[in-house]
Amino acid sequence: MFDKSRAPVSRACVALGRCQVASLHALAVSATGSLVVLALLLLPVGVGFWLLPRAARWLRALSDRSRARAARWTGTPVSSPEPLHGDRHRNARARSTAVLGDEGFWRDLTWAWLEPVAGGLVVAAPLALVEYGAFGVLVQPFVWRLLGDGNWYAFVPVHSTPTMLAALALGLALMVAGLVIAPATLRLHARLGRPLLSASRGARLARRVEHLADTRARALDTLAAELRRIERDLHDGAQARLVALGMTVDRATRLLETDPRAARELLLDVRTTSEQALADLRSLVHGIHPPVLADRGLGDAVRALALDSFLDVHVEARLPGRFPAPVESAAYFAVSEALANAAKHSAAREVRVGLSYEAGLLRATVTDDGRGGADPSRGTGLSGVRERLDAFDGTLALHSPQGGPTTLTMEIPCVSSSPKTSSC
Repeated sequence: MFDKSRAPVSRACVALGRCQVASLHALAVSATGSLVVLALLLLPVGVGFWLLPRAARWLRALSDRSRARAARWTGTPVSSPEPLHGDRHRNARARSTAVLGDEGFWRDLTWAWLEPVAGGLVVAAPLALVEYGAFGVLVQPFVWRLLGDGNWYAFVPVHSTPTMLAALALGLALMVAGLVIAPATLRLHARLGRPLLSASRGARLARRVEHLADTRARALDTLAAELRRIERDLHDGAQARLVALGMTVDRATRLLETDPRAARELLLDVRTTSEQALADLRSLVHGIHPPVLADRGLGDAVRALALDSFLDVHVEARLPGRFPAPVESAAYFAVSEALANAAKHSAAREVRVGLSYEAGLLRATVTDDGRGGADPSRGTGLSGVRERLDAFDGTLALHSPQGGPTTLTMEIPCVSSSPKTSSC
């Protein structure tokens, strides 16, 4: 059975190992940064044009690795700059010019010169404490008699058994201190490097504008497709049945005096056709905005959706109140698509749906016990869900290992103005 008391020690040891990796990485960053500076100095003699693009790519690979490591170790993602514009089909001078005009390259170079000082020395602190403490614990008890009166360990003169024991205790304390500060040191290291590792504010704003423009274009395309679908459903469904109904009523009217029995049969057909037309209209309305969603809100609408599913669906909704109709509609249809995917593709038997609102986010989580391996690129409907959420600046996260379970987390930013009302 796992001993929970060992968990903090295990985490501290893992953090210490990561400090060692970060310190070695800082040496590689320093060497690569020096190579980039050498390439810049050699530009006037021509050799730098050949060396600079390669050195810049190596430096970008190291900075990308640091960004990924910071996100993985601290849980805070770091936005990366745009890729280096170094088309290999262009000549060396053109590639070097493109690199020199890239803002991300200069941020990488600044980071490369600050990382060994600001980052390398920081992560070296717990390593130094543990290694020096290990010297006091593992070496001093065995060599103090050989070193004579000039043997000092930190501020302790080691020349007798009591002073050797004091050095051993100090070494243990230093090792414990190094392990204790290792996690905080990693967080400090990530915080120091994040300003230069992240894309500049201008680049982030440009990327944001581009994303919003792309999202707006997709939302308009989706709206146009929805309008075409509604028009097609009306034309092929309710409209066709209403036209047939009118023609049947006209025939029944003409036969009413000459053949009442045939007129009666035609009127019975009119009733059947009118019921079918109403069913088509009801289905169309449900596809646009379900009445239960408008009347009872998102939580009850998802519960009704669960009752209609042949899967065993459990719904847990913790919502403070109602949300704007477009937001509720987007969340409802996203959950509906997720349930449909679970039924069609995952061979699931049980699905759990969670709805919550916290810290300005409306969150819907759908977890099934299917076989997993879901991939949005396979056309399973997840891309459509992502496009629906993009219109509200929402996000979709998928975790679906082979063998399951599959967890789909959808978030839509909202600002709650009161326990009963909210706006987005």
